[in-house]
Amino acid sequence: MKVLMIVTEKLPVPAIRGGAIQTYIDGVLPLLARHHELTVLGVEDPDLPRQEVREGVRYARIPGKVYDVYEQGVADFLRRSDEAYDLIHIFNRPKLVNVVREARPGARLVLSMHNDMFLPGKIERAEAKQAIRSVEVIVTVSDYVGQRIAADYPRAARKLRTIYSGVDVDRYSRDLHRDEVRRVRRELRQEYGLEGRRVVLFVGRLSPKKGADVLVRSMWHVAKTQPDTALVLVGSKWYSDDEVTDYVAYVRALAARCPIPVITTGFVSPADVHRWFWLGDVFVCPSQWEEPLARVHYEAMAARLPIVTTARGGNLEVVEAGRNGFVVEEPSDPKAFAEPIVRLLSDQQLRRDMGLYGQRLAERQFRWDRVAKEILAVWGGR
Repeated sequence: MKVLMIVTEKLPVPAIRGGAIQTYIDGVLPLLARHHELTVLGVEDPDLPRQEVREGVRYARIPGKVYDVYEQGVADFLRRSDEAYDLIHIFNRPKLVNVVREARPGARLVLSMHNDMFLPGKIERAEAKQAIRSVEVIVTVSDYVGQRIAADYPRAARKLRTIYSGVDVDRYSRDLHRDEVRRVRRELRQEYGLEGRRVVLFVGRLSPKKGADVLVRSMWHVAKTQPDTALVLVGSKWYSDDEVTDYVAYVRALAARCPIPVITTGFVSPADVHRWFWLGDVFVCPSQWEEPLARVHYEAMAARLPIVTTARGGNLEVVEAGRNGFVVEEPSDPKAFAEPIVRLLSDQQLRRDMGLYGQRLAERQFRWDRVAKEILAVWGGR
């Protein structure tokens, strides 16, 4: 079967700039390509050619960044192409569904939702209803995202299918890379002056809804009983963008006054981010917004880290409270984060037990081959 996968307009595939959707597609492509002839249509990037074939997958890249420009590019691509695609899988842009349907009226359409892009202001209601009618299946990354869509558009309910994301478990594994893990931990600790300290880790964009400022402020409480702690914030304003926004400056100012060391790394290449997970002892996802389901949870589990997360959106669907992590019910309260962080930092056995449980969960449920198998089932593959 000939399948066209249409990515969003912000970041390229392969995921050289990061991005949850781009990482998701990277993870499943090699497995899907064993069964179908794949073309990935995405945004152009100065470090990638406009056209190429990698490992049997064809990539076409068009101007983007701005949605209207990208939408026109998608329409032009489909009009110019003489490929007869049997199925077109659109990622996170329901507004593209009707454009694609008009250009390819005979193709089967599948839509993947990584956020609730059916919200008012993101798509007109009539346009959303037409998109829902046009697609066979709406794949969501969490039950939460599906529930939000169904609440606004009840007729979408029968088309919804949750397929949780995945992670390259082997890449993050501390067991498979014991010597390298020890070396990386030693080198990073020496480089950043973290010897003798246990590391609380944050990985994500530095934006208010991700909550890095709340986590930094929680360190004042942590320091009272756990002064040999350090906080490492891995990430930047936006993927591959180290611009110092007002919020980034605010977080850094908080960090400078913190009673324990706070390291801000800036943007880290997706190829290196697993090294920082190896550095950590406790992972915290302080989301302030209704998170669809942050993929850093999968990465933390694969790296055998206990998790502290928030009762926001889909996060609770992969964190079993008391088993692989703790859940903060009041995300805006720094002290609410400090309590589970201190509990974990003060109990090595608890950290080990929760980390191992999460690692086994990742190995059993969140490998990319499971994700690909479920996508193939949606496509009518195997």
